[in-house]
Amino acid sequence: MKQVAQAIRGGEPKLRDVPPPALRPGGVLVRTVFSLVSPGTERAVVSLAGQSLLGKARSRPDQVRQVIAKLRSEGLAATLDAVRGRLGGEIPLGYSSAGIVEAAGEGVSDIHPGLRVACAGMGHASHAERVFVPRNLLVPVPPGVDLREASTVTLGAIALQGIRRADVRLGERVGVIGLGVLGLLTVQMLRASGCHVFAVDLDRTKVELAASLGAEIALARDEPGLAERARTFGRGHGLDAAIVTAATDSSDPAILGAECCRLGGRLVIVGTTGLDIPRRLLYDRELDVRMARSYGPGRYDPVYEERGIDYPYAFVRFTEGRNMEEYLALLGRGEVDVGPLLTHEFGIEDAEEAYRLLLSEEGRSAVGLLFRYGAPAPDPRVVMAAVVGRGRSVAGSVGVSLVGAGSFARGVLLPALRREPRCFLSGVVTATGLSAVSAARLFRFRYATTALEEVLADEGTDAVIVATRHDEHARIAAAALRAGKDVFVEKPAALCREDLAMLAATVRETGRILMVGFNRRFAPAAREVQRLFRERSGPLQAVYRVDAGDLPADHWTRDPAVGGGRVRGEACHFVDLLCWLVGRPPVRVHAESLAGDGISATIRFEDGSVATLVYSVSGGPAGGKERLEVFGDGRTVVVDGFRRLTVAGSGRVRRIGVARDKGHRAELSAFVEAVRNGGPSPVPFSEAETSTRLTFALVESAARGRSLRLGEEA
Repeated sequence: MKQVAQAIRGGEPKLRDVPPPALRPGGVLVRTVFSLVSPGTERAVVSLAGQSLLGKARSRPDQVRQVIAKLRSEGLAATLDAVRGRLGGEIPLGYSSAGIVEAAGEGVSDIHPGLRVACAGMGHASHAERVFVPRNLLVPVPPGVDLREASTVTLGAIALQGIRRADVRLGERVGVIGLGVLGLLTVQMLRASGCHVFAVDLDRTKVELAASLGAEIALARDEPGLAERARTFGRGHGLDAAIVTAATDSSDPAILGAECCRLGGRLVIVGTTGLDIPRRLLYDRELDVRMARSYGPGRYDPVYEERGIDYPYAFVRFTEGRNMEEYLALLGRGEVDVGPLLTHEFGIEDAEEAYRLLLSEEGRSAVGLLFRYGAPAPDPRVVMAAVVGRGRSVAGSVGVSLVGAGSFARGVLLPALRREPRCFLSGVVTATGLSAVSAARLFRFRYATTALEEVLADEGTDAVIVATRHDEHARIAAAALRAGKDVFVEKPAALCREDLAMLAATVRETGRILMVGFNRRFAPAAREVQRLFRERSGPLQAVYRVDAGDLPADHWTRDPAVGGGRVRGEACHFVDLLCWLVGRPPVRVHAESLAGDGISATIRFEDGSVATLVYSVSGGPAGGKERLEVFGDGRTVVVDGFRRLTVAGSGRVRRIGVARDKGHRAELSAFVEAVRNGGPSPVPFSEAETSTRLTFALVESAARGRSLRLGEEA
């Protein structure tokens, strides 16, 4: 199918041939009929992509800090791989569309094929012939509303939310600063609410359009005395509220809005605009400054948007979905006219020409651009990537396919695999076609698809790497094993005991390799520690301190249903390393929860060895992420950040040089070699199963507040 994409490295937007998206639970597949180009937002996305690395760094200082932290902890090579993986991607453009439902996923009972719907959301309502949209990001289109009009639903919901934040009342005098699609919709909704409207824009054509759509005063920004005109319009006092809908880095629209408001007025920021407003200006008028967050309550909340859990009607009257519904109702009653706002229309096949117009001087006067979609091509499940991989150029090479191409796969796994001479990259499958094709182009896979069954049926695929979100690991790994493939699954292997038991049974039934990505045991420093204690005569004591750093509350790894939480999802790494170093079965665990998602645990092993794991998310990054201390046989061995190893014993201290390496490349190399030779797994599944069960026990011990013997967990 056709989809518009923007390369993160820059350049003009391109029309790509990509596989259609996969149908997933909780959402629907929609055949797009119209999608709206929002000039302000999409110019900003293209402009950011076109900036130099320095420009991107200035725009996103938070990501620069992440790069610096990775450079300090993992070195230059790993950091460059991660940066290249991210910059080599493409992002979908578009976030407002309308079309016809083709299929509804599991859990969606009120939407059926053939229904006309309006769709919202970046990454969902894209400029593409087919899109997958979560249930709460689409609404049925009422009879009498054309799909051309309904494709403006996202901008309509944003405008409506801005008005709700302004808390306007019948008869109030309200300013609208910025008259793109968003501003012109706001003008009309304010008029429908019984408000008097004062409108301002840089472009005189848009000013005239605002006047024709109901603004009582519509002025160009360069006209003198705007603030005085606003005071006069506000009966000598100024505007009751000013809604800023401009898209610019400049703070001028926000300053003008503040200057136009009366004492005690409301300044509402809807558009992406600068906010360097003089304090005195806000203070003298005692202005109430409010932000409007996109479409309304529920926006950016994965529980609402991705998992489909609605907010209670009685407590959150207008969610983003209900704002979308109400906007379409306004269209149906004829209280908002979008016809004059849709100034240009292109077939999707002419998308590149449309963006050239949009980015030109002539395009500065464009208000709303529509993409029109004809009947799509048949639904091909596989689209070959534009570049072809190495193929079986070496006798006995292993065909590896990847499921999931997120930032970890792009930044860590794929750079390591690309350097592995004994394998070639066959297929890549992701939920969205653009992501699959982008990864295929960057890393030279033979093909890209959104259908897992294509990879599982591919005779050129000997092994499958599973790097999806954690809740899908066990299901996909088991399916690949049953299809006769060897499997490398990133940690964790499973999020619950039932899935772990199912995986163990599948390994026994199929006899295939299932290797879990516990890379720390492949790090040169860890290998040296194991060598030093291989012939030990007594038990070990180990202290492993991990400062994992905080993550946003809405990060998917913290969602128990998707990521399993940070202990199941990441701390299992460190549990496995301790088990591997001791080399004896764990028998008892006691754990206490720490601030955030941290945990402090003591693990006792069968031979009397004791290991303490402190997994913290509240420390300072300057202290380093990981420090391991192991005591036994008259030695103290310290591994600091997997780049320094110190051995103290017999009255002297030795420093052993090791590569700064956490073992990712070595584990993948070992996996490929095992597949070539028919096994065994470099990480025996019995060991991975023990480490995973032990991680579950840590979580349970912390929840119960007492020690647990292994085997007595619930």
